[in-house]
Amino acid sequence: MPSIATRPCPADARAALEQAGLAPAWARLYAARGVSHPDEVAHRLPQLLPPAGLLHAERAAALLADAIRDHKRLLIVADYDADGATACAVGVRGLRLLGARVDYLVPNRLEHGYGLTPDIVKLAAARQPDLLVTVDNGIAAVDGVAEANALGIPVLVTDHHLPGDALPDAACIVNPNQPGCGFGSKNLAGVGVMFYVLLALRAELRQRGAYADTLEPDLRPLLDLVALGTVADVVKLDANNRTLVAQGLARMRSGKASAGVNALFRAAGRDPARATVFDLGFMLGPRLNAAGRLDDMALGIECLLADDPAVAQQLAQQLDTLNRARRDVEADMLEEALAILASFNPDDRHSLTAYQPDWHVGVIGILASRLKDKFHRPTLVFARSDGGVLKGSGRSIPGLHLRDALDLIDKRHPGLIVKFGGHAMAAGLSIPSGRHTEFGEAFEAVVRELIDPADLDGLIETDGELDLAEHRYELAEQFDHAVWGQGFPAPLFTATFDVVAQRVVGEKHLKLKLARGGMSFDAMRFFHADPLPERIRAVYALMPNEFNGQQSLQLKLQHWEPAG
Repeated sequence: MPSIATRPCPADARAALEQAGLAPAWARLYAARGVSHPDEVAHRLPQLLPPAGLLHAERAAALLADAIRDHKRLLIVADYDADGATACAVGVRGLRLLGARVDYLVPNRLEHGYGLTPDIVKLAAARQPDLLVTVDNGIAAVDGVAEANALGIPVLVTDHHLPGDALPDAACIVNPNQPGCGFGSKNLAGVGVMFYVLLALRAELRQRGAYADTLEPDLRPLLDLVALGTVADVVKLDANNRTLVAQGLARMRSGKASAGVNALFRAAGRDPARATVFDLGFMLGPRLNAAGRLDDMALGIECLLADDPAVAQQLAQQLDTLNRARRDVEADMLEEALAILASFNPDDRHSLTAYQPDWHVGVIGILASRLKDKFHRPTLVFARSDGGVLKGSGRSIPGLHLRDALDLIDKRHPGLIVKFGGHAMAAGLSIPSGRHTEFGEAFEAVVRELIDPADLDGLIETDGELDLAEHRYELAEQFDHAVWGQGFPAPLFTATFDVVAQRVVGEKHLKLKLARGGMSFDAMRFFHADPLPERIRAVYALMPNEFNGQQSLQLKLQHWEPAG
């Protein structure tokens, strides 16, 4: 069972934030998340790190400005997840706004695999581009870039993934995680990197006198897409990323979102005027991702590029239908996986691997995430792919850098991994067919070596007790509209409650009446219908609830344990 801990809150930082005018509840939360000055949570556009600090961004800008001047044809090669789709849409929209001739190509997950492969380069070459621009991929495309160079097509790589031992021989690489880049935010998503390249390009065009007699193009309308891709890719929300997300949310709430984003909100049954990070990560992001998982991400990109609301809505409805199908496939795969793992004892293993030949390659990442959440073990899930290989997708837990673990396996067991890439918490790989059991043992050995056993128990960090007087609908609504996410977690509190009443609703949720300190609270325990004891220590969030026009506070139970 995971343990509950209170997140440390530096008293000096908390006091400084209160003296600067922040309300005590906010000062406490922000100080516990490393904030020491109100500017760090002001989220103003002028606070964004300058593009000049991103290695080779100015070189990329010059390359693109020359291409615009010479009327060259640009072709963006995208990735098939939400980050890749939004990065592609930002690239196409932004480059066209700045005067470029640009189109895009996105690989099909099932037909082509990931990234700028030699086969994708050959497919791209049929379009006769003068310059290839990768978004959210390319840092590992050594062979693909070599193929493009052989065909006489230069490549501009924009990516954010961790590089391997060798970099591709591209005309230019913009990636905050490449060697020698001192950019202050290593956590930019692929869409963020592309947005920064556009900022650098506009500055280059300004310097060349392109706007001497005309207004500069406004890049702010791209921020809704930047926010969506950043949240959906679950990158760390450092101060720079929080500003990008906050500005994008502000545009959505003020009615300035693109037609495609508004259509996705409607398809999800959500109101863009009340847009939250939750909406982007759990409502819009999955619908966009469904195209890349089950069909063709071009559908998602076309939705984001649509200017006609009716066209955008039609495409968003298709994405919603795909997402429903994805949920059905995921549910079936999870049921099969749990049956396979019925005898799995987490106490005996530090890691988890699962394989079924007929599992859908596009959904194994979600399955890995579900199994990781259930068993709290670094998890890799495999399915059969073409060419005699198994495709794998992995998710990790705090304490294990997944890409580093795969790199160690690759060095110790040459040939066991065909290729791999990713981040600390998520990665993808291919292994030879028939070697999944061997790989599972190698993975277990490396995880045992790298991880602290204490990390396997799990830890729930909370913000401690919240004063009873702070349990207000208004504060819950403020929390709901703030920017939280990876590395900057939403507020969670802990307290002991008496369980006054409880009943199952919707067959799988628990509706509760809790009491504490002479006050009673409505509460929900979602996706758990098991009854609770009479007294619990609960970990919960404040949740604004609206029903029949009435506003009320609810507590959302995340975890509980018996209390004496």
